[in-house]
Amino acid sequence: MSPRAIVAAVPVAQNRYHALIERIFFAHFHEGAKEMAFVREEIEHAAIALGIKLPKNQGDVIYALRFRTPMPAKVVATQPPGYEWIIELAGRARYKFALTKRSRIVPNEALARIKIPDSTPEIIAGYALDDEQALLAKVRYNRLIDVFLGLTTFSLQNHLRTTAKGVGQIEIDELYVGLDKFGCHYVIPVQAKGGTDQISIVQTRQDMTWCKQRFPELRCRPISAQFIATDQIALFELTIDDDEIRLVEERHYKLVPSFELDRGEITAYR
Repeated sequence: MSPRAIVAAVPVAQNRYHALIERIFFAHFHEGAKEMAFVREEIEHAAIALGIKLPKNQGDVIYALRFRTPMPAKVVATQPPGYEWIIELAGRARYKFALTKRSRIVPNEALARIKIPDSTPEIIAGYALDDEQALLAKVRYNRLIDVFLGLTTFSLQNHLRTTAKGVGQIEIDELYVGLDKFGCHYVIPVQAKGGTDQISIVQTRQDMTWCKQRFPELRCRPISAQFIATDQIALFELTIDDDEIRLVEERHYKLVPSFELDRGEITAYR
């Protein structure tokens, strides 16, 4: 059966984001393909062809498949062993399916938790609007980037919407700058993942691309932060090596009231 015949059999009742992406994917797919470009207009065309309601926020279709949910099963079935399809930005309202080595990063459940006195102001904790905002606030107020990297860092801007050459419009969740004891300066893009969002090569790559274009003289150290629980945060330092996301370091921090700090644990941390 040809790819287009497979698409015709997609049931309308299945997740509509999956149905739309599956339709677009197989409109371009051919054996041996490693990259396939498409444009946002194809979402509308796919919705009409499938007879399903077009989502109000078409961009969320792309975002969901990039960070929140796995690819449709029939797309996954075309992946060679050890590889996966991802969606990358390729310009304004332009994207591409790209075949890359498996690149999902998830917290290591066996890793020890480091207790940190919780310095989050109560009013901030009470009014944080969503998981991502709460996560960024807790990382910032508890200076977890400093603790994790051993640097002195400062938040330069959060939710930075900008453009990277060859990529298009991107958003960096929070951007830090910092320095070490030798005077070396760093630029530190932070991606925050809450809820069901997943850390992947996509955002790490685009953040690093922008930092190298905008601050070529600074050392770029991309960080990802993810809630393990309301009071537990996993931090990852990532890099791209041989077109694959690599984990440089991972630490888990548990935010606790100061009276819960155990002196024996503090001694053990030495």
